[in-house]
Amino acid sequence: MALRGAVATACNVGGRHRNPSLLSIPHYLKLKFHYPPSHALHRFTAFPIYQPGGLKYPICAISEATLDPLIPKKEDEEQSPQNWTIKMLYDGDCPLCMREVNMLRERNKDYGTIKFVDISSDEYSPEENQGLDYKTVMGRIHAILSDGTVVTDIEAFRRLYEQVGLGWVYAITKYEPIATITDAVYGVWAKYRLQITGRPPLEDILELRKNKDEVCNDRNSCKK
Repeated sequence: MALRGAVATACNVGGRHRNPSLLSIPHYLKLKFHYPPSHALHRFTAFPIYQPGGLKYPICAISEATLDPLIPKKEDEEQSPQNWTIKMLYDGDCPLCMREVNMLRERNKDYGTIKFVDISSDEYSPEENQGLDYKTVMGRIHAILSDGTVVTDIEAFRRLYEQVGLGWVYAITKYEPIATITDAVYGVWAKYRLQITGRPPLEDILELRKNKDEVCNDRNSCKK
């Protein structure tokens, strides 16, 4: 909860215990320290109050002091629009895949048509993604259109690129025999991408995830 308020503190009352440093401040001097709005301390103002005969009540004041908690946001929550046209299911643990995902994310800032879903996340739900489980999606790229249609392989890339103004990159793959050839090339990449990126075989990854789920269920929590 944000704390807002103004605090005024009398530095010396009645002039009995005056701070010698304050006596040297010229009467026209007013010090203001301004911080950006995001800073917890919005403004600090220190000024002396003068009356005939000299300095009587020097006042130090802090105004608009705020304390706002920093609430972290998940990257996918920030990047995923509500009215999406296509949903991209991607493996967030794949370094090469993430290069392409990050490029599409950057482009999507101007279009807002792609929703990004990380299948490696503990929160991934097949029920919310046309029943596509982790093992299935790990085998090859999947995308889901807003009407529920599932597309895979090169067609998935083509649909995604079209949504961010790069449709020309995969336009030729609409036609035969290019479509068959490119799907075959992608199939080889999909089959060996774990080895290429230095990761264990899919069977080992599935076993690790299974063991992790069992630990989470036993302890009602999940520690990464």
